[in-house]
Amino acid sequence: MAFLAVALGAFAAHGLRQKRDVSELQVFQTGVTYQMYHALAIIGVASLHFWQPQLLTLWVEVCFLVGIILFSGSLYLLTWTRVKRWGAVTPVGGIFFLLGWALLFVLALQHLNT
Repeated sequence: MAFLAVALGAFAAHGLRQKRDVSELQVFQTGVTYQMYHALAIIGVASLHFWQPQLLTLWVEVCFLVGIILFSGSLYLLTWTRVKRWGAVTPVGGIFFLLGWALLFVLALQHLNT
């Protein structure tokens, strides 16, 4: 996911710059930014899972991955196709991001109590 975020960021900077206006490029960049943040979070949670395997860590990773696909993916499609309906998918991805962070908070609380 991090590799793909870098590749898509480069694509936007070099391939889309002449084809889309500034506001559309900002939408695309938002998708890239959120994808990178959550790719790094997945790496962190995966390393935590390696040391202390728990089902909850897998759920956090799944939520972040689904969030990337729905949130960032919908922003990429919105920019690429200019079909405004893709914007309706973006908040669903945001909900998965929030759910992942909430579950990570629960995981941290559980760890503090052990």
